[in-house]
Amino acid sequence: MAGSVSNIGWVSVLRIFKVPGAAHDAGMMHIFTDFFAQAGWPLALAVLGVFLLAGFVKGCIGLGMPTVAVGLLSMAMPAPEAAALLVVPAIITNIWQMASGGHFRALLRRLAALLLSICLGTALGVWGLSGVSDAGASHLLGAALLCYAAIGLSPLKLRVPPRQEGWLGAVCGTVTGLITAVTGVFVLPSVPYLQALGLDRNALVQAMGISFMVSTLAMAGGLAYGGVLGASEMGASVLALAPALLGMWAGQSLRQRISEKTFKRGFFIALALLGINLLLKG
Repeated sequence: MAGSVSNIGWVSVLRIFKVPGAAHDAGMMHIFTDFFAQAGWPLALAVLGVFLLAGFVKGCIGLGMPTVAVGLLSMAMPAPEAAALLVVPAIITNIWQMASGGHFRALLRRLAALLLSICLGTALGVWGLSGVSDAGASHLLGAALLCYAAIGLSPLKLRVPPRQEGWLGAVCGTVTGLITAVTGVFVLPSVPYLQALGLDRNALVQAMGISFMVSTLAMAGGLAYGGVLGASEMGASVLALAPALLGMWAGQSLRQRISEKTFKRGFFIALALLGINLLLKG
């Protein structure tokens, strides 16, 4: 997959948008199908299935879409390409999560250090870690998933004192950005940090939505700068939105019928196994 998917530059996109009538429609359809056509339809169907599963997990527990999607797709393609496919589903599914809860402005003020540092860390990662090989990125992703799973399975309850939120948020944001730039996964250490702030459930879900949105936008900027997020990848990402939303709907429908605690435990165990697999095989 690496190197097999050609990118259509944004100049080409602008030219396509200027073509009227049927040529315009054909050009747009080409953008939406180019990535999957070059990847091969068996892999394309697997990608759609992964986003269906990732959306289901997010619908059940309110997180996990980037972790599941990038983690599984990285077994078939480089992590940056997997992250590029995540952009549109992540943005759309996080809009609702970011906007609901009633604490938006207060959370923006409280999380300012974290959010700004995520952007800074992502920029530093794109600039300083661009030479990491596909195998190296896969190993880093495996390590990140394994660490995240270990924290999720741990019975320890972390708490961040209010006076320490500023500097600790900046550190966690920078590290999250660096990890995002290399792996496309933006849950570590931002999610454990947010969980340690003592927020009520609604505020926590909204805080994660805000953090995920900022991380997604920063990641998209880095991918575009690096030439990984072109028109064909954006088209494929748009197509991945439908199964992601369908999976979210199914997960939300089943949320009340299953034990969230049991589901989360199974989720983190599966992440640990996936992380180990990526570490061993790369």
